[in-house]
Amino acid sequence: MRKVILVLSAAAAIGSFGTTPAAAVGTRYPFCIQGNEQPGLSNCTFTSYEQCQATASGRFLYCIPNPFYAGNGNGRRASRRPPPPPPSEIPFFEPFND
Repeated sequence: MRKVILVLSAAAAIGSFGTTPAAAVGTRYPFCIQGNEQPGLSNCTFTSYEQCQATASGRFLYCIPNPFYAGNGNGRRASRRPPPPPPSEIPFFEPFND
């Protein structure tokens, strides 16, 4: 039984070397469609606002800019976190001399 478990574990480990994590599809397109049929950011596959509006027309849907759109990759990635504060000077305290 141990050999079977060892062989299956080894096969799973070897098989996982060839896999890559799935890319976030929603970060590649600048516009998302939202509404009753498309809750949340589930459909961010539009390259232009006009394309998104054409898909949304006649339905209870609307278009918004994708908050996670990374652009052409030259700038910083979108993040919900504010930038960190600038580093401050840490005062040096000398020990008390008695």
